[in-house]
Order: sequence, then structure tokens, then C-alpha cells
Amino acid sequence: MNFPFYIARRYLFSKKSTHAINVISAISVVGVAVATMALVVTLSVFNGFHDLVASLFTAFDPQLKVAPAVGKAVPADDPALTRIKQLPEVEVATETIEDQALAVYGDRQAVVMIKGVDDNFDSLTHIRDILVGEGDFELHAAGMSYGIPGIRLAETLATGYRYSDPLKIYAPKREGQLNMANPADGFVEDELYSPGVLFNVKQAKYDKNYIITSIGFARNLFDQQGMVSALELRLRPGSDFDAVKAEIKDIAGDRFTVRDRFEQQDDTFRIMKIEKLIAYIFLTFILTVACFNIIGSLSMLIIDKKDDVATLRNLGASDSQIVRVFLFEGRMISAIGAVAGIAVGLLLCWLQQEFGLVGLGRSSGSFIIDSYPVSVHPEDVALIFVTVLAVGFLAVWYPVRYFAKRLL
Repeated sequence: MNFPFYIARRYLFSKKSTHAINVISAISVVGVAVATMALVVTLSVFNGFHDLVASLFTAFDPQLKVAPAVGKAVPADDPALTRIKQLPEVEVATETIEDQALAVYGDRQAVVMIKGVDDNFDSLTHIRDILVGEGDFELHAAGMSYGIPGIRLAETLATGYRYSDPLKIYAPKREGQLNMANPADGFVEDELYSPGVLFNVKQAKYDKNYIITSIGFARNLFDQQGMVSALELRLRPGSDFDAVKAEIKDIAGDRFTVRDRFEQQDDTFRIMKIEKLIAYIFLTFILTVACFNIIGSLSMLIIDKKDDVATLRNLGASDSQIVRVFLFEGRMISAIGAVAGIAVGLLLCWLQQEFGLVGLGRSSGSFIIDSYPVSVHPEDVALIFVTVLAVGFLAVWYPVRYFAKRLL
């Protein structure tokens, strides 16, 4: 058995001559445990929001999106895009045309993003799962083009679920000069009809700005015949996602960008990662302050055990072994606090997941969830445990060596 560890373990659990040492040791463990618990709960809440946002985008965003690196559109028969469509791992490939336009309904208007898609768009994404209204997912019928706006955009334009009059769409002409005497000649005008549904991604980026329609309508509106803004893909179940993505990148080369769902929402997820990192750093500082209680406990223990130290020396213990006794003491306090804090933190996370103990306050009911979402990631728990042990070790290393040299 490791001699310093054996002595440190006895010192930790034995009764001291001064009761205050036991109290301070207990306070040290509690302080480390509380800081550790705060790390577990806080990072799990950030994970919960991250997973929630990811699940919302999943219903609208494709698994992979191939878009031109330069410019808005490329020919639909581009050899690289044709090869990507023909990959055996690709189950659904949808061509899209996307650009800004002006939508006018009655006396209301809004700048919108028109997204023209193929008829298989409902096979590419889970768009049907986020439709609200009395109709169904339709893009065109009998020579008419349908437009499915986001629910927030429908509120802005006051269209309701089913707009009775056609929605007028205006887009600037790609060629020619604007005649200031008759500005209307500088725009292409077309109409969209209602299929009786709206989509509700529950993200303002889409719900407030997008209208989904047929790709034929979008090509006519933006004068992009035979062109695509992006090729959106869904892979076959069981495909090696990372390997297929790497293969598509090789085919696409530098002329195209290939993004998965998280990369398509890079700005949103980058902000969330930064916020999580800042929370981790601040709570680690709090943990460091909590670890200073260990220093006070160890310094009093060193003074209390001066006679024992003399006995250990007489028995042949070296100064380095004696120093290691107190270093092990500090590490064990950190380890016990870490284990207790992680256990309590995981319990609180489970209670929040099951019962939603902490709601969103007065805003409950205004959001898609009523309580804070929680998602425990094993890698975060491992990081927290290592962090607590590292901070505890660094916090006691120099003070223990200093006090030991002065008092032993």
C-alpha cells in the first residue's frame, strides 16, 4: 500500500484534536461539491438549449447542402453536382433556388426569402411535421404555384392559414436599367396561391422570412432557368455520414461548399459554444476560490499533526513522503467534493428532465418549452471531473510545500 496515501486517508477521516479542523475540512468538501454541481447543471442546461435548437432546425434543414462557393447559382447540370446525385449513399437530392423578393398582400408588404424546391422536398426534410393549417404540402397544381409562408410572416402580412387572394411577389429584373419614370417595369411580378398551410419551425430566421414554393416558380421569378442555388441531400439510413461528406467534398472541390446541419447554422451554434465556454471559465474561477478552503484546512492539519510528523520521521519517513501525505489529503478532499458534486448535479439534471422543476418564469407558455431543457453529455462530466482534480491539485501544491518546509 502507498504509505503517504494510507496516512492521508487516516488523517482525513480521523477525529482531530481541534474540532475546527474537521469543520473546515467538511466546508472544503462542500465548497468543492457545490462548485462542481454548478458546473454540471450549467453545462447541461447549455447542452439542453443546443440540442433543442438542433432538433428545431432539423425539420427544415437538409442533412447536407452543396452550394456554390462564389455567386448565387450554378448550372443544374454541372458535372460535379451530377456525380454527387448519383452517389449510391444519396437517397434524396433536391435542387433549390433561393433569393430575396417583395411579398405584398392587401395593404401589407414584407421583404421575404423565396425558396423554390423540388416536389420531393417533403422526402428530404420533415417539413410535414411542422405544417399547421387545414391543407397539405403542395407546391403547384393546374398551372398554379402555391406558396407556404412561415407562421410569423403570415402574421406580418395578415394572410391567415389560407389566404383567399393571391400573394403578389415582386423581384427586380436581372437585366436592363431601372426606368425611374415607371419603376414597376424594373420588377418581375408573379402570384402565389395558398395550399391552406403554414410552416412553423419555431425559429424567427425561417418563420418570419421564408416562403416555400416550387422551383419552377422561383426560376421564372428570378430568371434562373436551368440554374440551382444549392443541392440539398439526404443520405440512406446506415450510411457513414462523415465518409460520405468527405467524398462529396472531394467531388465538389473548391467551387462548392458542403455543409451539414450544424454548419448551415454555424453562427447560432458558434454563439452557443462561446457562451458555454465563458460559463465554464467563470465557474472554474469560482471552483478555484472554493479550493482555497482546502489550503486553510491543510495548514491547520499540518500544525495539528506536528507531533505525528516527528514520529513518522523517527520511523524513517522522508520529508518528501511527509509532504506527499498532505498533498494526498488535499487531493482526496477535491476528489470527494468532485464525486459528490457530480452525483448531486446529475440528480438535479434528472429531476429537471423528469419534472421540470425550474420553469422559465413569467415567460412560461410563451415558448415551445415551459422549463429549462437539460441534456447531460458524458464528455462534459469527464471534463468537469478532470477540471476539479486539476484545480484542487494546483491550489494545494505550492501552499502545502511552503507550510511543510516552514513547520516540519
